[in-house]
Amino acid sequence: MVIFIFQGIWLFIDDLAGKGLGIVIIGKFIFYFIPTLVDKVLPLTVLLSSILTFGTFAENYEFAAMKASGISLQRGMRSLIIFVLFLGVVTFFFANNIIPKSEQKMFNLRRNIAKVKPAAAITEGVFSDFEGTGQGMNIKVERKYGEKDRFLDNVIIHKKTNQSVNNTVIKAQSGELISSEDSDIIQLVLKNGHYFEELKPKKSAEKRKHPFAKSRFETYTINIDVSELNDQDLEEDQNITTDKMKNVVRLIKDIDSLGKNNVEKVEAFSKNITSRMGAFPIPEKQDSSLIKLNKIVPVDSLANQQKDTINSIEGLLASLKVWQRMQVVNNAKNSVTGILNTVKSKKEELQKRFKFYNSHILSLHKKYALALSCIILFFVGAPLGAIIRKGGLGLPMVVAIILFLTYYFIGVFAGNYAKEGNIHPALGAWLSTLIMLPLGISLTKRATADKGLFGFGHIFDSIKQFFGKFIKKKKED
Repeated sequence: MVIFIFQGIWLFIDDLAGKGLGIVIIGKFIFYFIPTLVDKVLPLTVLLSSILTFGTFAENYEFAAMKASGISLQRGMRSLIIFVLFLGVVTFFFANNIIPKSEQKMFNLRRNIAKVKPAAAITEGVFSDFEGTGQGMNIKVERKYGEKDRFLDNVIIHKKTNQSVNNTVIKAQSGELISSEDSDIIQLVLKNGHYFEELKPKKSAEKRKHPFAKSRFETYTINIDVSELNDQDLEEDQNITTDKMKNVVRLIKDIDSLGKNNVEKVEAFSKNITSRMGAFPIPEKQDSSLIKLNKIVPVDSLANQQKDTINSIEGLLASLKVWQRMQVVNNAKNSVTGILNTVKSKKEELQKRFKFYNSHILSLHKKYALALSCIILFFVGAPLGAIIRKGGLGLPMVVAIILFLTYYFIGVFAGNYAKEGNIHPALGAWLSTLIMLPLGISLTKRATADKGLFGFGHIFDSIKQFFGKFIKKKKED
Protein backbone atom coordinates (compact mmCIF):
# COMPACT_ATOMS: atom_id res chain seq x y z
CA MET A 1 0.00 0.00 0.00
CA VAL A 2 2.85 2.40 0.82
CA ILE A 3 4.43 1.82 -2.60
CA PHE A 4 1.16 2.53 -4.41
CA ILE A 5 0.51 5.61 -2.23
CA PHE A 6 3.83 7.15 -3.25
CA GLN A 7 3.11 6.30 -6.88
CA GLY A 8 -0.27 8.04 -6.58
CA ILE A 9 1.11 11.12 -4.82
CA TRP A 10 3.28 11.88 -7.87
CA LEU A 11 0.09 12.16 -9.94
CA PHE A 12 -1.40 14.85 -7.67
CA ILE A 13 1.75 16.58 -6.41
CA ASP A 14 1.13 19.66 -8.59
CA ASP A 15 -2.36 20.07 -7.11
CA LEU A 16 -1.17 19.82 -3.50
CA ALA A 17 2.36 21.16 -3.16
CA GLY A 18 2.97 24.86 -2.56
CA LYS A 19 -0.73 25.83 -2.40
CA GLY A 20 -0.80 26.78 1.26
CA LEU A 21 -3.28 23.98 1.99
CA GLY A 22 -1.89 22.75 5.29
CA ILE A 23 -0.86 19.29 6.41
CA VAL A 24 -4.40 18.41 7.59
CA ILE A 25 -5.97 18.90 4.15
CA ILE A 26 -3.15 17.00 2.43
CA GLY A 27 -3.55 14.22 5.01
CA LYS A 28 -7.30 14.06 4.27
CA PHE A 29 -6.60 13.81 0.56
CA ILE A 30 -4.19 10.88 1.07
CA PHE A 31 -6.67 9.24 3.47
CA TYR A 32 -9.42 9.42 0.83
CA PHE A 33 -6.98 8.21 -1.83
CA ILE A 34 -5.96 5.01 0.01
CA PRO A 35 -9.22 3.02 -0.48
CA THR A 36 -9.11 3.62 -4.25
CA LEU A 37 -5.88 1.57 -4.36
CA VAL A 38 -7.44 -1.57 -2.89
CA ASP A 39 -8.34 -3.03 -6.29
CA LYS A 40 -4.62 -3.01 -7.17
CA VAL A 41 -3.08 -3.74 -3.77
CA LEU A 42 -5.29 -6.54 -2.47
CA PRO A 43 -4.88 -9.07 -5.34
CA LEU A 44 -1.10 -8.56 -5.31
CA THR A 45 -1.04 -8.92 -1.52
CA VAL A 46 -2.99 -12.19 -1.56
CA LEU A 47 -0.83 -13.60 -4.35
CA LEU A 48 2.48 -12.61 -2.75
CA SER A 49 1.58 -13.67 0.80
CA SER A 50 0.31 -17.08 -0.32
CA ILE A 51 3.49 -17.72 -2.34
CA LEU A 52 5.71 -16.64 0.57
CA THR A 53 3.80 -18.68 3.17
CA PHE A 54 3.56 -21.95 1.27
CA GLY A 55 7.02 -21.50 -0.22
CA THR A 56 8.46 -21.27 3.30
CA PHE A 57 6.47 -24.36 4.35
CA ALA A 58 7.84 -26.35 1.44
CA GLU A 59 11.41 -25.06 1.90
CA ASN A 60 11.42 -26.15 5.55
CA TYR A 61 9.91 -29.58 4.71
CA GLU A 62 6.70 -28.77 6.62
CA PHE A 63 4.60 -30.27 3.83
CA ALA A 64 6.68 -33.46 3.90
CA ALA A 65 5.99 -33.77 7.63
CA MET A 66 2.29 -33.04 7.10
CA LYS A 67 1.97 -35.67 4.36
CA ALA A 68 3.86 -38.19 6.48
CA SER A 69 1.25 -37.57 9.18
CA GLY A 70 -1.54 -38.22 6.69
CA ILE A 71 -2.51 -34.55 6.19
CA SER A 72 -3.12 -33.66 2.52
CA LEU A 73 -2.42 -30.30 0.93
CA GLN A 74 -6.15 -29.50 0.73
CA ARG A 75 -6.58 -30.23 4.42
CA GLY A 76 -3.58 -28.05 5.24
CA MET A 77 -5.09 -25.22 3.21
CA ARG A 78 -8.58 -25.60 4.69
CA SER A 79 -8.39 -22.84 7.28
CA LEU A 80 -6.82 -20.41 4.81
CA ILE A 81 -9.46 -21.27 2.21
CA ILE A 82 -12.17 -20.30 4.73
CA PHE A 83 -10.30 -17.08 5.52
CA VAL A 84 -9.89 -16.19 1.82
CA LEU A 85 -13.59 -16.83 1.15
CA PHE A 86 -14.42 -14.48 4.01
CA LEU A 87 -11.91 -11.96 2.61
CA GLY A 88 -13.66 -12.11 -0.77
CA VAL A 89 -17.03 -11.25 0.82
CA VAL A 90 -15.49 -8.38 2.80
CA THR A 91 -13.73 -7.14 -0.35
CA PHE A 92 -17.04 -6.97 -2.24
CA PHE A 93 -18.69 -4.91 0.49
CA PHE A 94 -15.61 -2.68 0.63
CA ALA A 95 -15.68 -2.16 -3.15
CA ASN A 96 -19.42 -1.51 -3.07
CA ASN A 97 -19.58 0.94 -0.17
CA ILE A 98 -16.18 2.34 0.83
CA ILE A 99 -14.43 2.86 -2.53
CA PRO A 100 -17.32 4.82 -4.19
CA LYS A 101 -17.60 7.09 -1.14
CA SER A 102 -13.82 7.57 -1.13
CA GLU A 103 -13.82 8.48 -4.86
CA GLN A 104 -16.58 11.01 -4.22
CA LYS A 105 -14.80 12.55 -1.22
CA MET A 106 -11.49 12.83 -3.10
CA PHE A 107 -13.16 14.38 -6.18
CA ASN A 108 -15.08 16.95 -4.13
CA LEU A 109 -12.06 17.78 -1.98
CA ARG A 110 -10.00 18.62 -5.10
CA ARG A 111 -12.92 20.63 -6.49
CA ASN A 112 -13.43 22.61 -3.29
CA ILE A 113 -9.70 23.23 -2.85
CA ALA A 114 -9.71 24.84 -6.30
CA LYS A 115 -12.54 27.11 -5.20
CA VAL A 116 -10.92 28.22 -1.94
CA LYS A 117 -7.42 28.59 -3.43
CA PRO A 118 -7.75 30.39 -6.79
CA ALA A 119 -4.11 29.79 -7.70
CA ALA A 120 -4.74 26.08 -7.31
CA ALA A 121 -7.59 26.34 -9.85
CA ILE A 122 -5.19 27.50 -12.57
CA THR A 123 -3.38 24.74 -14.42
CA GLU A 124 -0.45 25.60 -16.65
CA GLY A 125 -1.04 25.20 -20.37
CA VAL A 126 -4.81 24.61 -20.32
CA PHE A 127 -7.95 26.73 -19.83
CA SER A 128 -9.20 26.58 -16.24
CA ASP A 129 -12.56 27.75 -14.85
CA PHE A 130 -12.91 30.19 -11.98
CA GLU A 131 -15.87 28.52 -10.27
CA GLY A 132 -18.23 30.07 -7.76
CA THR A 133 -16.88 33.62 -8.09
CA GLY A 134 -19.93 35.11 -9.78
CA GLN A 135 -17.72 36.05 -12.75
CA GLY A 136 -17.68 33.40 -15.41
CA MET A 137 -14.22 33.27 -16.94
CA ASN A 138 -11.66 30.83 -18.27
CA ILE A 139 -8.00 31.55 -17.73
CA LYS A 140 -4.93 29.99 -19.33
CA VAL A 141 -1.33 30.72 -18.28
CA GLU A 142 1.95 29.46 -19.66
CA ARG A 143 3.75 29.44 -16.30
CA LYS A 144 3.10 30.03 -12.60
CA TYR A 145 5.86 30.94 -10.18
CA GLY A 146 6.68 32.84 -7.00
CA GLU A 147 5.12 32.58 -3.54
CA LYS A 148 1.94 30.45 -3.71
CA ASP A 149 2.13 30.68 -7.54
CA ARG A 150 0.90 34.26 -7.48
CA PHE A 151 2.85 35.40 -10.57
CA LEU A 152 1.65 34.40 -14.04
CA ASP A 153 3.21 34.49 -17.52
CA ASN A 154 1.40 34.80 -20.89
CA VAL A 155 -2.15 35.10 -19.60
CA ILE A 156 -5.22 34.50 -21.83
CA ILE A 157 -8.69 35.13 -20.36
CA HIS A 158 -12.11 34.42 -21.88
CA LYS A 159 -14.86 36.31 -20.03
CA LYS A 160 -18.39 34.91 -20.25
CA THR A 161 -21.72 36.67 -20.55
CA ASN A 162 -24.80 35.73 -18.52
CA GLN A 163 -25.61 33.25 -21.31
CA SER A 164 -22.15 31.63 -20.84
CA VAL A 165 -20.91 32.95 -24.20
CA ASN A 166 -17.24 33.91 -24.53
CA ASN A 167 -17.38 37.32 -26.21
CA THR A 168 -14.39 38.97 -24.48
CA VAL A 169 -10.74 37.95 -24.82
CA ILE A 170 -7.91 39.47 -22.77
CA LYS A 171 -4.26 38.67 -23.48
CA ALA A 172 -1.39 39.89 -21.29
CA GLN A 173 2.34 39.21 -21.06
CA SER A 174 2.23 38.80 -17.27
CA GLY A 175 -0.13 38.88 -14.32
CA GLU A 176 -0.29 38.74 -10.55
CA LEU A 177 -2.88 37.45 -8.07
CA ILE A 178 -3.19 39.77 -5.06
CA SER A 179 -5.36 38.72 -2.12
CA SER A 180 -5.81 39.51 1.57
CA GLU A 181 -7.33 37.42 4.36
CA ASP A 182 -9.44 40.43 5.45
CA SER A 183 -10.83 41.14 1.98
CA ASP A 184 -13.51 39.42 -0.10
CA ILE A 185 -11.83 40.60 -3.30
CA ILE A 186 -9.00 38.94 -5.20
CA GLN A 187 -7.27 41.26 -7.63
CA LEU A 188 -5.89 39.91 -10.89
CA VAL A 189 -3.46 42.56 -12.14
CA LEU A 190 -2.51 42.13 -15.81
CA LYS A 191 0.36 43.98 -17.48
CA ASN A 192 1.21 44.77 -21.12
CA GLY A 193 -1.69 43.26 -22.99
CA HIS A 194 -4.66 43.68 -25.32
CA TYR A 195 -8.42 43.65 -24.80
CA PHE A 196 -10.86 42.35 -27.45
CA GLU A 197 -14.64 42.44 -27.11
CA GLU A 198 -17.33 41.39 -29.57
CA LEU A 199 -20.18 43.90 -29.36
CA LYS A 200 -23.81 42.81 -29.47
CA PRO A 201 -25.98 45.64 -30.91
CA LYS A 202 -29.75 45.39 -30.69
CA LYS A 203 -30.47 46.19 -34.34
CA SER A 204 -30.16 43.29 -36.78
CA ALA A 205 -28.57 45.49 -39.42
CA GLU A 206 -25.76 46.39 -37.02
CA LYS A 207 -25.34 42.74 -35.98
CA ARG A 208 -24.51 41.76 -39.56
CA LYS A 209 -21.51 44.12 -39.43
CA HIS A 210 -20.04 42.11 -36.50
CA PRO A 211 -18.75 45.14 -34.55
CA PHE A 212 -16.00 44.71 -31.96
CA ALA A 213 -13.86 46.82 -29.63
CA LYS A 214 -10.09 46.57 -29.29
CA SER A 215 -7.68 48.33 -26.93
CA ARG A 216 -4.16 48.07 -25.54
CA PHE A 217 -3.23 48.46 -21.88
CA GLU A 218 -0.16 48.63 -19.69
CA THR A 219 -2.01 47.67 -16.50
CA TYR A 220 -5.48 46.17 -16.24
CA THR A 221 -7.03 45.07 -12.93
CA ILE A 222 -9.85 42.55 -12.60
CA ASN A 223 -11.56 42.32 -9.21
CA ILE A 224 -12.91 38.85 -8.43
CA ASP A 225 -15.53 38.64 -5.69
CA VAL A 226 -15.00 35.52 -3.55
CA SER A 227 -17.32 36.41 -0.68
CA GLU A 228 -19.49 33.35 -1.32
CA LEU A 229 -16.43 31.12 -0.92
CA ASN A 230 -15.50 32.29 2.58
CA ASP A 231 -17.70 29.67 4.20
CA GLN A 232 -16.83 26.94 1.68
CA ASP A 233 -16.89 23.50 3.30
CA LEU A 234 -14.06 21.31 2.04
CA GLU A 235 -16.04 18.23 3.06
CA GLU A 236 -19.17 19.21 1.12
CA ASP A 237 -20.48 16.34 -0.99
CA GLN A 238 -21.81 17.29 -4.37
CA ASN A 239 -23.48 15.32 -7.12
CA ILE A 240 -22.19 11.85 -7.95
CA THR A 241 -20.87 12.23 -11.48
CA THR A 242 -18.78 9.18 -12.43
CA ASP A 243 -19.34 5.43 -12.41
CA LYS A 244 -16.57 4.97 -9.83
CA MET A 245 -18.64 6.92 -7.28
CA LYS A 246 -21.67 4.61 -7.49
CA ASN A 247 -22.55 1.41 -5.67
CA VAL A 248 -24.16 -1.68 -7.18
CA VAL A 249 -27.76 -0.51 -6.67
CA ARG A 250 -27.08 2.88 -8.25
CA LEU A 251 -25.10 1.32 -11.11
CA ILE A 252 -27.89 -1.16 -11.99
CA LYS A 253 -30.45 1.65 -11.97
CA ASP A 254 -28.29 3.95 -14.11
CA ILE A 255 -27.36 1.17 -16.56
CA ASP A 256 -31.05 0.53 -17.21
CA SER A 257 -31.89 4.21 -17.72
CA LEU A 258 -28.78 4.89 -19.83
CA GLY A 259 -29.45 1.88 -22.05
CA LYS A 260 -33.06 2.95 -22.72
CA ASN A 261 -32.00 6.55 -23.32
CA ASN A 262 -29.31 5.51 -25.81
CA VAL A 263 -31.76 3.33 -27.73
CA GLU A 264 -34.24 6.22 -27.89
CA LYS A 265 -31.52 8.56 -29.15
CA VAL A 266 -30.47 6.12 -31.89
CA GLU A 267 -34.05 5.45 -32.97
CA ALA A 268 -34.90 9.15 -33.10
CA PHE A 269 -31.77 9.93 -35.11
CA SER A 270 -32.30 7.05 -37.56
CA LYS A 271 -35.90 8.12 -38.05
CA ASN A 272 -34.76 11.68 -38.75
CA ILE A 273 -32.13 10.54 -41.29
CA THR A 274 -34.60 8.19 -42.98
CA SER A 275 -37.15 10.97 -43.40
CA ARG A 276 -34.48 13.32 -44.77
CA MET A 277 -33.29 10.74 -47.30
CA GLY A 278 -36.78 9.76 -48.43
CA ALA A 279 -35.39 6.40 -49.50
CA PHE A 280 -37.77 4.25 -47.47
CA PRO A 281 -41.25 5.78 -47.79
CA ILE A 282 -43.99 4.22 -45.71
CA PRO A 283 -47.12 3.64 -47.85
CA GLU A 284 -50.31 5.12 -46.51
CA LYS A 285 -52.96 2.68 -45.40
CA GLN A 286 -56.04 2.69 -47.65
CA ASP A 287 -59.58 2.29 -46.42
CA SER A 288 -60.88 -1.00 -47.83
CA SER A 289 -64.51 0.11 -47.46
CA LEU A 290 -63.93 3.06 -49.82
CA ILE A 291 -62.22 0.76 -52.33
CA LYS A 292 -65.29 -1.46 -52.37
CA LEU A 293 -67.48 1.59 -52.99
CA ASN A 294 -65.19 2.54 -55.92
CA LYS A 295 -64.49 5.92 -54.35
CA ILE A 296 -60.74 5.42 -54.55
CA VAL A 297 -58.68 3.43 -57.01
CA PRO A 298 -56.44 0.69 -55.56
CA VAL A 299 -52.70 1.27 -55.82
CA ASP A 300 -52.19 -2.03 -57.70
CA SER A 301 -54.58 -1.03 -60.50
CA LEU A 302 -52.82 2.33 -60.87
CA ALA A 303 -49.48 0.53 -61.17
CA ASN A 304 -50.91 -1.69 -63.90
CA GLN A 305 -52.27 1.27 -65.83
CA GLN A 306 -49.14 3.45 -65.54
CA LYS A 307 -45.91 1.49 -65.68
CA ASP A 308 -42.66 3.34 -65.01
CA THR A 309 -40.38 3.05 -68.04
CA ILE A 310 -37.32 4.41 -66.16
CA ASN A 311 -35.43 1.54 -64.54
CA SER A 312 -32.05 3.13 -63.73
CA ILE A 313 -30.37 6.39 -62.71
CA GLU A 314 -28.84 6.70 -66.16
CA GLY A 315 -32.31 6.46 -67.68
CA LEU A 316 -33.59 9.18 -65.36
CA LEU A 317 -30.71 11.53 -66.23
CA ALA A 318 -31.07 10.80 -69.95
CA SER A 319 -34.70 11.89 -69.85
CA LEU A 320 -33.76 15.35 -68.51
CA LYS A 321 -32.27 18.37 -70.18
CA VAL A 322 -28.65 19.28 -69.54
CA TRP A 323 -29.37 22.10 -67.08
CA GLN A 324 -31.95 19.96 -65.27
CA ARG A 325 -29.46 17.12 -65.11
CA MET A 326 -26.82 19.37 -63.51
CA GLN A 327 -29.36 20.72 -61.06
CA VAL A 328 -30.51 17.23 -60.00
CA VAL A 329 -26.92 16.01 -59.56
CA ASN A 330 -25.91 19.08 -57.51
CA ASN A 331 -29.00 18.80 -55.30
CA ALA A 332 -28.33 15.12 -54.72
CA LYS A 333 -24.66 15.79 -53.93
CA ASN A 334 -25.54 18.55 -51.45
CA SER A 335 -28.17 16.37 -49.79
CA VAL A 336 -25.77 13.45 -49.38
CA THR A 337 -22.99 15.72 -48.07
CA GLY A 338 -25.34 17.25 -45.53
CA ILE A 339 -26.57 13.87 -44.34
CA LEU A 340 -22.99 12.51 -44.06
CA ASN A 341 -21.89 15.54 -42.01
CA THR A 342 -24.88 15.09 -39.72
CA VAL A 343 -24.09 11.39 -39.27
CA LYS A 344 -20.41 12.10 -38.50
CA SER A 345 -21.23 14.74 -35.89
CA LYS A 346 -23.89 12.56 -34.29
CA LYS A 347 -21.56 9.55 -34.33
CA GLU A 348 -19.15 11.24 -31.89
CA GLU A 349 -21.99 12.09 -29.51
CA LEU A 350 -23.39 8.55 -29.62
CA GLN A 351 -19.92 7.07 -29.11
CA LYS A 352 -19.49 9.16 -25.95
CA ARG A 353 -22.91 8.06 -24.72
CA PHE A 354 -22.19 4.37 -25.29
CA LYS A 355 -18.70 4.71 -23.78
CA PHE A 356 -20.30 6.20 -20.65
CA TYR A 357 -22.84 3.34 -20.66
CA ASN A 358 -20.11 0.70 -21.09
CA SER A 359 -18.06 2.18 -18.25
CA HIS A 360 -21.03 1.69 -15.90
CA ILE A 361 -21.37 -1.99 -16.85
CA LEU A 362 -17.60 -2.40 -16.47
CA SER A 363 -17.61 -0.85 -12.99
CA LEU A 364 -20.52 -3.05 -11.90
CA HIS A 365 -18.80 -6.29 -12.88
CA LYS A 366 -15.41 -5.14 -11.55
CA LYS A 367 -16.85 -5.08 -8.03
CA TYR A 368 -17.71 -8.77 -8.28
CA ALA A 369 -14.51 -9.63 -10.17
CA LEU A 370 -12.34 -8.01 -7.48
CA ALA A 371 -13.82 -10.23 -4.77
CA LEU A 372 -13.42 -13.39 -6.85
CA SER A 373 -9.89 -12.45 -7.99
CA CYS A 374 -8.64 -12.59 -4.38
CA ILE A 375 -9.92 -16.17 -4.09
CA ILE A 376 -8.53 -17.29 -7.46
CA LEU A 377 -5.11 -15.67 -6.93
CA PHE A 378 -4.84 -17.47 -3.60
CA PHE A 379 -5.31 -20.78 -5.43
CA VAL A 380 -2.59 -19.63 -7.84
CA GLY A 381 -0.12 -18.50 -5.19
CA ALA A 382 -0.52 -21.24 -2.58
CA PRO A 383 0.19 -24.25 -4.85
CA LEU A 384 2.84 -22.26 -6.70
CA GLY A 385 4.69 -21.67 -3.43
CA ALA A 386 4.43 -25.38 -2.59
CA ILE A 387 5.82 -26.29 -6.02
CA ILE A 388 8.79 -23.88 -6.22
CA ARG A 389 9.68 -24.65 -2.56
CA LYS A 390 11.34 -21.33 -1.95
CA GLY A 391 10.54 -18.77 0.77
CA GLY A 392 11.77 -15.25 1.45
CA LEU A 393 11.62 -12.17 -0.76
CA GLY A 394 13.73 -13.43 -3.65
CA LEU A 395 12.27 -15.77 -6.26
CA PRO A 396 8.72 -15.70 -4.78
CA MET A 397 8.64 -11.90 -5.07
CA VAL A 398 9.75 -12.04 -8.72
CA VAL A 399 7.18 -14.73 -9.59
CA ALA A 400 4.39 -12.86 -7.78
CA ILE A 401 5.18 -9.56 -9.54
CA ILE A 402 5.29 -11.23 -12.97
CA LEU A 403 1.95 -12.96 -12.39
CA PHE A 404 0.35 -9.81 -11.01
CA LEU A 405 1.60 -7.63 -13.87
CA THR A 406 0.18 -10.18 -16.32
CA TYR A 407 -3.14 -10.13 -14.46
CA TYR A 408 -3.15 -6.33 -14.17
CA PHE A 409 -2.23 -5.50 -17.77
CA ILE A 410 -4.76 -7.98 -19.16
CA GLY A 411 -7.38 -6.23 -17.02
CA VAL A 412 -6.30 -2.76 -18.22
CA PHE A 413 -6.33 -3.67 -21.91
CA ALA A 414 -9.61 -5.56 -21.59
CA GLY A 415 -11.17 -2.60 -19.74
CA ASN A 416 -10.11 -0.14 -22.44
CA TYR A 417 -11.43 -2.42 -25.19
CA ALA A 418 -14.71 -2.78 -23.29
CA LYS A 419 -15.17 0.99 -22.90
CA GLU A 420 -14.71 1.48 -26.64
CA GLY A 421 -17.28 -1.25 -27.33
CA ASN A 422 -14.83 -3.66 -28.99
CA ILE A 423 -15.74 -6.40 -26.50
CA HIS A 424 -18.63 -6.75 -24.06
CA PRO A 425 -18.02 -4.74 -20.84
CA ALA A 426 -18.76 -7.79 -18.67
CA LEU A 427 -16.03 -9.75 -20.47
CA GLY A 428 -13.65 -6.81 -20.05
CA ALA A 429 -14.13 -6.92 -16.27
CA TRP A 430 -13.82 -10.71 -15.95
CA LEU A 431 -11.18 -11.54 -18.58
CA SER A 432 -8.07 -11.36 -16.38
CA THR A 433 -9.80 -13.32 -13.61
CA LEU A 434 -11.04 -15.99 -16.04
CA ILE A 435 -7.52 -16.40 -17.45
CA MET A 436 -6.12 -16.96 -13.94
CA LEU A 437 -8.84 -19.51 -13.09
CA PRO A 438 -7.51 -22.45 -15.19
CA LEU A 439 -3.96 -21.60 -14.05
CA GLY A 440 -5.07 -21.92 -10.42
CA ILE A 441 -6.84 -25.22 -11.08
CA SER A 442 -3.81 -26.62 -12.92
CA LEU A 443 -1.32 -25.56 -10.22
CA THR A 444 -3.52 -26.96 -7.45
CA LYS A 445 -3.69 -30.34 -9.22
CA ARG A 446 0.09 -30.40 -9.78
CA ALA A 447 0.83 -29.45 -6.18
CA THR A 448 -1.55 -32.12 -4.88
CA ALA A 449 0.14 -34.77 -7.07
CA ASP A 450 3.66 -33.60 -6.05
CA LYS A 451 4.54 -32.66 -9.61
CA GLY A 452 6.94 -29.91 -10.66
CA LEU A 453 6.06 -26.54 -12.07
CA PHE A 454 6.58 -27.64 -15.65
CA GLY A 455 6.24 -31.27 -16.61
CA PHE A 456 7.95 -32.06 -19.91
CA GLY A 457 8.31 -35.82 -19.34
CA HIS A 458 5.15 -36.81 -21.18
CA ILE A 459 6.19 -34.62 -24.12
CA PHE A 460 9.57 -36.36 -24.41
CA ASP A 461 7.89 -39.76 -24.04
CA SER A 462 5.51 -38.95 -26.89
CA ILE A 463 8.40 -37.83 -29.11
CA LYS A 464 10.43 -40.99 -28.32
CA GLN A 465 7.39 -43.17 -28.95
CA PHE A 466 6.75 -41.49 -32.34
CA PHE A 467 10.34 -41.86 -33.54
CA GLY A 468 10.49 -45.38 -32.14
CA LYS A 469 7.55 -46.44 -34.32
CA PHE A 470 9.10 -44.68 -37.31
CA ILE A 471 12.49 -46.50 -36.86
CA LYS A 472 10.78 -49.86 -36.30
CA LYS A 473 8.71 -49.49 -39.46
CA LYS A 474 11.85 -48.56 -41.44
CA LYS A 475 13.68 -51.67 -40.19
CA GLU A 476 10.73 -53.88 -41.15
CA ASP A 477 10.74 -52.40 -44.68
